[in-house]
Amino acid sequence: MHVELLLIHSISLPPGEYGGNAIERLFTNCLDWDAHPYYAQIRGLEVSSHFVVRRDGELLQFVSTDDRAWHAGASAWRGRADCNDYSIGIELEGLEGGPFEPAQYTRLVALMKALAARYPVRGVAGHEHVAPGRKCDPGPGFDWPVLMAGLRWPGQYFPEAVQTQTPAD
Repeated sequence: MHVELLLIHSISLPPGEYGGNAIERLFTNCLDWDAHPYYAQIRGLEVSSHFVVRRDGELLQFVSTDDRAWHAGASAWRGRADCNDYSIGIELEGLEGGPFEPAQYTRLVALMKALAARYPVRGVAGHEHVAPGRKCDPGPGFDWPVLMAGLRWPGQYFPEAVQTQTPAD
């Protein structure tokens, strides 16, 4: 796979619950659909992601970065469709719109720098930027200025909508 985009998502299963094994079970097709009432809404969902960053910064990998994962769905980045074909999906344990932990930003920056050392990364985006109107993650709780300051990459690597944001208080 020719990686050019690093794509940030957020996930918690069930929504708002952290630290369990439901995310891992979903990404390994082992989720017990009857274990929680919420799972009825996503029953049969077949998705994957390259990485998950837990609330405490723990990093889990599910798909090789040389292989395609099924994380973006119908998507486009800067006029190019099918982001799954050229992106690495990174899930942050958290709710769409909710805040993320400092340890997650620290791990995310280190991971992205390592990926950029291996692949010709040309952009970083949220799921909301590649599937607007369909997806909202990671959402307004994600602190883009913290990520941008940590990476120190040129502004054009990031979505236009976040290039002028200031750090959250």
